[in-house]
Amino acid sequence: MKEKHILVTGGFGFLGSHLVERLLADEDARVHVVDNLSTSPLDHEAYVRRVNNPRLTYDILSVEEYFSRGAFAPFAEIYHLASVVGPVGVLAHSGKITKSITDDTYRVIDIANRTGARLCDVSTSEIYGGGRDGYCSENDNKIITPKVSVRLEYAVAKLACEIALVNTCKVSDLFAVIIRPFNIAGPRQSGKGGFVLPRFIKQCLAGEPLTVYGDGGMIRAFTHVVDVAEGIVRALRLGRRGEAYNIGNPQNKISIRDLAERTVRITASESRIEYVDPKALFGPLFEEANDKYPDADKAMGELGWRPRFDLDTVIRDSVEYIRAERLD
Repeated sequence: MKEKHILVTGGFGFLGSHLVERLLADEDARVHVVDNLSTSPLDHEAYVRRVNNPRLTYDILSVEEYFSRGAFAPFAEIYHLASVVGPVGVLAHSGKITKSITDDTYRVIDIANRTGARLCDVSTSEIYGGGRDGYCSENDNKIITPKVSVRLEYAVAKLACEIALVNTCKVSDLFAVIIRPFNIAGPRQSGKGGFVLPRFIKQCLAGEPLTVYGDGGMIRAFTHVVDVAEGIVRALRLGRRGEAYNIGNPQNKISIRDLAERTVRITASESRIEYVDPKALFGPLFEEANDKYPDADKAMGELGWRPRFDLDTVIRDSVEYIRAERLD
């Protein structure tokens, strides 16, 4: 059996680790991870021991450092996930995000062109700027809000890379697809980057108040990380060249206030809910995203992708992981 060499940048991240396991499920896959661990929630050595697969190799370095080596395996597929991430996590990179994201994307394009690999770029649902009252379709306009923020820099950098990828597909032999994930959640996600569900769960398990930002009316559609990993693979292997796909579960649409209440119920916690000003916690650079939930018809129709996990399962799987983590 001929082996398929696959590169995953950011493969030791929350989403990346699940993607790596999905790829290794194919017996012909040899997966190489490049990750500098700057946003990884994992102990990568413990993770590699647990996976225990000789077809998984890795380098602990940045995309820039890896690219500078100049010699690459004959990759058939490249999944580009490496990026700053998180509503809080991006704040420390203000003014530097655009260069970081665009530079790494061009490096990955170069590797794909040198090796003839298909490329999947993981973008963000924030390129929609909130869409139509939160509803986001691939056919909608991308909205750049008048207020400049760190979060806007992140969204615009990701959008610029999308445009560069599509245009490169038009003028070269590059095969690239783009996915826009919607509020990924599930096992291994950390609250450190500002992600809401693991924060709520840890507060519930500790008997602490759940801190809901503002009035908690923000709308999101939480999608199980395993569903997103499957969507990424399907996009690269079944998607159309130069196309973007929403990967998100519209059935899991919920307000943050209702998510807090549901998390309290599922954990059987006695924690109360407190409404707080996030700027008081994280400073004036923090901005909450606009409402957002996906139209996923394109991914379902063209890729045959179907999200399998409802919201209660997303929460329960996350609770189980965090409870086990607390016992370690």
